[in-house]
Amino acid sequence: MLERRPPDTASDTDALAGALVKLLAWLSPSFPVGAYTYSHGLEWAIEDGTVGRAADLEQWLGAVLRHGGGRNDAILFAHAHRAAWDDRVQELRDIAALAAAFQPSRERHLEATAQGRAFLVAVSGAWSNDRLAHLAEVLGADAAVAYPVAVAIAAAAHRIPIDMALVACLNAFVANIVSAGIRAIPIGQTDGQRVIAALAPVCREVAEAAAVADLDELGGMALRADIASMKHETQYTRLFRS
Repeated sequence: MLERRPPDTASDTDALAGALVKLLAWLSPSFPVGAYTYSHGLEWAIEDGTVGRAADLEQWLGAVLRHGGGRNDAILFAHAHRAAWDDRVQELRDIAALAAAFQPSRERHLEATAQGRAFLVAVSGAWSNDRLAHLAEVLGADAAVAYPVAVAIAAAAHRIPIDMALVACLNAFVANIVSAGIRAIPIGQTDGQRVIAALAPVCREVAEAAAVADLDELGGMALRADIASMKHETQYTRLFRS
């Protein structure tokens, strides 16, 4: 279980507040990673008719979180966070390579690695510290770094606990795909917020399971979402890059 304990001292409260501010900034739609240009294959599912209303979007995203890319990203995040926290450099390199290789399609690879590299560049430019600079250097400027691994590295470097960082990252993923659904289905803003609220407990559930999962447990059963990302590559009219 992910621990939820009240802070014991004023310094603990300050540290948690500082961590929250960083996560809110890093995972905000305004953070320059281009998240708004990706739909994780959702655009094809909308054109195909699989997702046509808010309830469909909730089911689609719930499956991705529990059985697909969301679950895998959470497991990789947890392992990357622990490796970065303890400065286990070779393990971190191996996890980064695995995360990049694990993407099921060309566009999903682009989505993961382009956002990951953009995140590291932005956070290193505005929120750097010695630990983050060291980790970015040992990974190498040309390394393919998936987005969840990049966020995990920054969180660990800034000593943001995994329970806060992982749940926040999953919720940000949901919010971004819901934003794509609002624009492409389309559904109303309030309906989009209902989907985000309904999936918040799922993010928590997935984060708790991922925190104790082995890398051998990577894999997925959200095959239609993976196929959607492949089909999107040849979709005639597209708003999104994935």
